[in-house]
Amino acid sequence: MSTLVLTLITGVGLGALYFLVASGLSLIYGLMHVLNFAHGAFLTLSAFIGWMVAQALGTDSWGSFLLSVLVGAGVGAVFATLTELVLIRPLYERHIEQVLVTVGLSFAAVALFEGIWGTDPVHISGPSWLRQTTEVLGARIPNTYWVLMIAAVLVLAALVLFLQKTRYGMIIRAGVENRSMVTALGIDVRRSFTLVFAIGGAAAGIGGVLAMHYSTFVSAHLGQTLLIFAFIVTVVGGLGSLTGAAVASVLVAVLQQFANFYLGGTGDFIVVILLALVLLLRPTGLLGKRA
Repeated sequence: MSTLVLTLITGVGLGALYFLVASGLSLIYGLMHVLNFAHGAFLTLSAFIGWMVAQALGTDSWGSFLLSVLVGAGVGAVFATLTELVLIRPLYERHIEQVLVTVGLSFAAVALFEGIWGTDPVHISGPSWLRQTTEVLGARIPNTYWVLMIAAVLVLAALVLFLQKTRYGMIIRAGVENRSMVTALGIDVRRSFTLVFAIGGAAAGIGGVLAMHYSTFVSAHLGQTLLIFAFIVTVVGGLGSLTGAAVASVLVAVLQQFANFYLGGTGDFIVVILLALVLLLRPTGLLGKRA
């Protein structure tokens, strides 16, 4: 029983991490139809800068941990904003060029990070409570998973409230439906789209710092590794659906954990099978809408 509980809860916690990475990806595609392959670079840079902040203030302090998360969100937002302004804005509605530019940026970013911080993983430590466990029905759950779940719920709630309840959220949704009409009303839609990129980058930044604590290391390839699962989650949930991304994140991660434990470490293979089934049987994803 305890093993089942442990596998299930850690699967949900891993799914929370996948959602933190995939939420920005899904948001940017859903509202702007941009497949951003440089999303992993936002995550990696945020993790490195967050690690540097924590090192400067003391790794065992909760204050430095929370500040590193906030700094990571800020770094991700700035990096994403610059990417949109310089590279993406001239290429709206030119999807092939967008893919090529963002793929090129991701490769260049990895090379840059290796040049600055080296090619070997940098092992990190956070507050001692994160390295401890909490008992649930006889299973001892690492506290890192609880932090991931709390962060994912907060990010999902913040994104939904922003899009549904704020003026900019309404402008963004209206601009996606009919950009020319919104522009005719004197509203600068481009500024709103830049804000979408910034929010997606901030979500990636939070995910990057927490992924660093989950993995207990940070490396130039951290974002690229998680980006693979983020794309799988985004496709399975339905391109552009935040709710779908949340559901798919939990589904993918729980299947992965159970397969790794009960089926001899075949978690990644099972996830690929799930992706293939979704593409064959429901190409729009679990909660995606037909174009």
